[in-house]
Amino acid sequence: QVHLVESGGGLVQPGGSLRLSCAASGFTLDRHAIGWFRQAPGKEREKEREGVSCISSSDGSTTVEDSVAGRFTISLDSAKNTVYLQMNSLKPEDTAVYYCGVKLYLDCFDHMPSGAMDYWGEGTLVTVSS
Repeated sequence: QVHLVESGGGLVQPGGSLRLSCAASGFTLDRHAIGWFRQAPGKEREKEREGVSCISSSDGSTTVEDSVAGRFTISLDSAKNTVYLQMNSLKPEDTAVYYCGVKLYLDCFDHMPSGAMDYWGEGTLVTVSS
């Protein structure tokens, strides 16, 4: 059974950094798209989750949305079956619940929508505030 668990969220001041983790179990990261999405406060529907970044487990290629390019970096540790999102230079508008999702047997593509994902974790809250 596929299971994703996010961790690493919290309260951080503007300009600060956080590293989110997504631990996967129930499958190996062979050839899948693992993406980070976020859902801002007040948006409750899964389709309102905004894509942040995605990594293809087949070759490590990544995509990143313009809103976080140059500040967020996604990476994969296959030995630990874990995907990370390093977030630097955080802004108040980055405040959201961050979700990890996986699309099995497919590589990432640009602007991958939340509706493409097969499984989700429960999310971790990131609050950027002074």
